[in-house]
Amino acid sequence: MRSFEQRIETLGLAARHEQDCGAERGAERLAGGVYHSVAAGRRVSLLKVLQSTHCSGQCHYCAIRASRDVARAALSPDEMARHFLDLRRAGVVEGLFLSSGIHGRPDRAMERMIATAEVVRRSGFRGYVHLKILPGTSDAAVERAVTLADRVSVNLEAPTDAALARLSPGKQLEGQILGPLRSAARIARQQGKRAAVTTQFVVGAAGETDAELLGRATALYDERLVSRCYFSPFAPPADGPFAGMTPAPRLRMVRLYQADWLLRYYGFSLREIPLGPAGLLDQYSDPKTVWARGHPAEFPVEVNRAARAELLRVPGIGPAGADRIVRARRSARVRSPGDLGSLGVRWRVAAPYLTFDGRRFRSSVAQPELPGIEPRAGS
Repeated sequence: MRSFEQRIETLGLAARHEQDCGAERGAERLAGGVYHSVAAGRRVSLLKVLQSTHCSGQCHYCAIRASRDVARAALSPDEMARHFLDLRRAGVVEGLFLSSGIHGRPDRAMERMIATAEVVRRSGFRGYVHLKILPGTSDAAVERAVTLADRVSVNLEAPTDAALARLSPGKQLEGQILGPLRSAARIARQQGKRAAVTTQFVVGAAGETDAELLGRATALYDERLVSRCYFSPFAPPADGPFAGMTPAPRLRMVRLYQADWLLRYYGFSLREIPLGPAGLLDQYSDPKTVWARGHPAEFPVEVNRAARAELLRVPGIGPAGADRIVRARRSARVRSPGDLGSLGVRWRVAAPYLTFDGRRFRSSVAQPELPGIEPRAGS
């Protein structure tokens, strides 16, 4: 019989690829299933675990697929809830993120996660709870999960039926995954919850293109099914059909997140995202800069007259920076790149695309872009 500590460590390690809390930049896994990550500029501590690593599925990329000889572990709802509440009382964690392997009926696994959340809520905890909606979950279980949780997520894993068949044989995108996702989004809207549903893609394992990923993400946003999409880089397992494959380049995730931000916050349409002939983003330049270089007729933009939407097309200026420029020029002219710098704008990047009362500053040199998971709000 494995000890409680051994089981919770196994369950925490198995959850390491589940994404939550922004970009997971600087995520750090501690003992006992505790993860520290950075979201909205502050550190967030979560108990992020699987309820069970027992699974009947054969997803080729998954570390706990049924055919693998790995440690299996599970906690009862009471055990999981008690562990979380102990950590919460000790000030170690702020919230709970719970997923699970599927052994048998999906609703059986969901019932155990829901029961954990019910115990946590009955204790008086009103903080952050995130529950993963498993493929094939019934509408009744989805409704209960949405009612208990601040956020739920349904992993699409792949953007197309063909890619999903290569990644997770036996899963059906429309019925098993998109069905529960649509139910979760509908129920969240009925309950008045904002930003309550997210999804995640595994990138780099099934031959999917960036065009397919961004196309699916756009369709999800247009249908108001999710508040955001996460892109998880494929890491080849030690054995099985995907063993020995090349890991997904982390820089590919950077470009996907940047393109995703252009779609969500910058007013770009899918057809404006600069994709190469193979349907992939340029990994050496951010997509907004690639778009700007391909549309010289759109520049320069006069910083003192441009509408906010025009400013958002300028490399180096993001939503926060555009808002600061619009506010600042109500009382004073923006006369030089230095003025942009005082507004928190990356002026070395932006200045070559702007005029300042008709004057250009061509000597400015764009700073090299530093890789990250997502662009900053002012970029």
